[in-house]
Amino acid sequence: MTEAAQNKVMKHTCEHRAQCMKVIQAILDDEATEAEKDHFRENMDTCIPCIEAYRLEKCIKDSLNHKIAKKPCPESILNTILTKINS
Repeated sequence: MTEAAQNKVMKHTCEHRAQCMKVIQAILDDEATEAEKDHFRENMDTCIPCIEAYRLEKCIKDSLNHKIAKKPCPESILNTILTKINS
């Protein structure tokens, strides 16, 4: 936590929970804009529910990434999908 954050009052409820969750997902999926990232960093300094939600979502994502074996898609399945999309 930054020094500036230590001087701020921490919120125990989030008025924009749904929007914050969308931004958290975008950040974790590396799809967030710089403006979203900046806004969320500021919010993280004062909003306990957002801090906890971010940590939980990150933990889940990290756990899944370690548990799931990544295997390449067979070429035949890829070709079938591409044919159906393009037709």
